[in-house]
Amino acid sequence: MTFNSSKSQRKVCRRQQPETLPDFLSALPPVLARVYSTRNIQSASELDNSLKGLLPYQSLKGMDAAVTLLMAALQDNAAIMIVGDFDADGATSTVVAIRALRLMGHSNVTYLVPNRFKYGYGLTPEIVDVAQQSKPDIIITVDNGIASIDGVERAKQYGIKVLVTDHHLPADTLPDADAIVNPNQVGDTFKCKSTAGVGVIFYTMLALRAALRDKGWFTTERPEPNLAELLDLVALGTVADVVPLEHNNRILVAQGIARIRAGKVSAGLNALIKVAGRNAQQLKASDMGFSIAPRINAAGRLDDMSIGIECLLCDDAVHATAIATQLDSLNYSRREIEDEMKQQAFKLLGDILKSETSNIDATDAVPAALCLYQQDWHEGVIGILASRIKEHFHRPVIAFALSNNGSKEETLKGSARSIQGLHLRDVLDEVSKKYPHLIEKFGGHAMAAGLTLKKKNLNEFKKAFVQQVNTHLTEDKLKNILLTDGSLNEDELNLDMAELIQNAGPWGQNFPEPVFEGQFDVIEKRIVGEKHLKLVLGYSAADSIQQNTIDAIAFNVTDESWPADVSRVDTVYRLDVNEFRGNRTAQLMVEQIAPVV
Repeated sequence: MTFNSSKSQRKVCRRQQPETLPDFLSALPPVLARVYSTRNIQSASELDNSLKGLLPYQSLKGMDAAVTLLMAALQDNAAIMIVGDFDADGATSTVVAIRALRLMGHSNVTYLVPNRFKYGYGLTPEIVDVAQQSKPDIIITVDNGIASIDGVERAKQYGIKVLVTDHHLPADTLPDADAIVNPNQVGDTFKCKSTAGVGVIFYTMLALRAALRDKGWFTTERPEPNLAELLDLVALGTVADVVPLEHNNRILVAQGIARIRAGKVSAGLNALIKVAGRNAQQLKASDMGFSIAPRINAAGRLDDMSIGIECLLCDDAVHATAIATQLDSLNYSRREIEDEMKQQAFKLLGDILKSETSNIDATDAVPAALCLYQQDWHEGVIGILASRIKEHFHRPVIAFALSNNGSKEETLKGSARSIQGLHLRDVLDEVSKKYPHLIEKFGGHAMAAGLTLKKKNLNEFKKAFVQQVNTHLTEDKLKNILLTDGSLNEDELNLDMAELIQNAGPWGQNFPEPVFEGQFDVIEKRIVGEKHLKLVLGYSAADSIQQNTIDAIAFNVTDESWPADVSRVDTVYRLDVNEFRGNRTAQLMVEQIAPVV
């Protein structure tokens, strides 16, 4: 049995270019015109990331009821409790709600985030019992609540009013809350269905501010706040939750990043940027997704998300740095746990598939979906594990861990990740309806979901899940295709082009950063950090006989299997900006590399 846990080679295909470009794209630099044309940009307005392009809050269903509830709460100085989620979207949502209410003059606000290991996800009856000890008048859920039928009922028994703000897909039955704001409700006309939880609560606060303004709430002593101050957090939560970056989300992210680059950033987020080794003045969306968000998520995965929330709430730079350092340490521990679990998962997959193939990198031998479980896996890290396995095999993956929820029967919690073309929550819904005894509860989105089931039902669930996935995924959808935006000319491999591409985003989910293909001469190569390939690559400009060079790095790739005399390589890469000791140079971030033979 052979297995290579580094990146396996994918088939490379170029994105289909339109035969003619619309006039508004023809006026742009050719590379950008080509890139935008394959990302469904239909008008010049979709490239305008100014705040004037934000969708109006008035089209969100339930907003009037939410604002009425909150206005009465502020007027009565009611005790408001924010109940969040234990990921970065939930943390930023919680902080946006608290900061916005305080800015509007309401300080009687607290928060509660369920410990994932004790209470699980969402507004459960058990977490309402905990909340009741603080005697709140109103509970606002952020990034959760749409599935909390029993939890809302328990709150009503206590006489607590509930406002649900969420973005997860609703089931057929909704909780009996006093108000619900969720762009995915039936009958909601808000166009950006992919708005993250932090975006939903931000919109709710915009609507509340407008209503308070109309009522004369703001005075000289209580000035009207500029809620744009919160956009750094909105951007972070939106990127962290990997929601599709359709235009409205791009505006929120772009505006948040612009504020950070201009130094208008909260002390806690600024501290996280520094401990992550990033430059706030040059921050990108990918820095948020791959460097900052994991440090916040580490708190919810391994300890208590209140650590991440306290960091983002902190206004003192020294204290914020201390908390950010603690989060950095948790993230280091998370990576160690993840690496061990990943090795175990690949060994487990090898054992499962060894009767079918001698090489489990051969994706045609892998089932349409993968379900993995090991008794000692960490419940807080299975989501990352599922993502890693999905990336390697291009299959929907559910990773399970034993749940310590006090149940008499052994219970498993699963974290699922999908590939393009398969709506995970819909598939879980189909399995649940077809086999009602299998899944205890589930929820999520198209690309990510969570579920709970009895351990004794795992094998039956695996069969049912794979069977259901097979009804949705064709052979073509299971092919692991690496799409590129063609090649760059030799005179385009420079810092100016790298900066142009960098500033043409924000790039992210469903609005991917441009990826190019090309062949280069190998001038130098060496292994750094034990598992990354650092290269100097050569190319000749069209108008010069002299060879130019450019630095490149391929993460989690080595040259161990290459022939000894490799002189030229095929690459798929992103053109990026490398900053070192104040010097900025162009660099290739290699997505895939192979010797030219």
